[in-house]
Amino acid sequence: APGSVGAALAMDLVQSGDIISLSQDVIKPFYQKKAHAALEQVFTELRGINFHVHKPEGAFFLWLWFPELPITCIELYQRLKERGVLVVPGYYFYPGLREQWRHKDECIRVNYSQDTETFIAGLKMIADEVKRAYTIHS
Repeated sequence: APGSVGAALAMDLVQSGDIISLSQDVIKPFYQKKAHAALEQVFTELRGINFHVHKPEGAFFLWLWFPELPITCIELYQRLKERGVLVVPGYYFYPGLREQWRHKDECIRVNYSQDTETFIAGLKMIADEVKRAYTIHS
């Protein structure tokens, strides 16, 4: 739920309908370009690692899946957190799942909305920790 200040600032845009053109003509192209650049960096930094990226469909996040990841995404999160990189473990997006499904322990959500240099530095550390996990456990 938005705070009252943000909602008050956006009220005129909503009432006039200008929010639609602002969203379609400015905000959407900006983040589409950012998503495309983020994907290029992901494929560069994670080269040599078995991974998949879920198709980005409008959020500020990329979902990275590391099949057969020998550690859980929560352990990967802890290792990355110690290095100053915050991701969201995919495990938390499957509440109430009764059957065992490895996929939920092999995914992380990565935010690409920060500046490019910060994003690339974080990706390098993600790649390093994932390579380390596969190497140590193979």
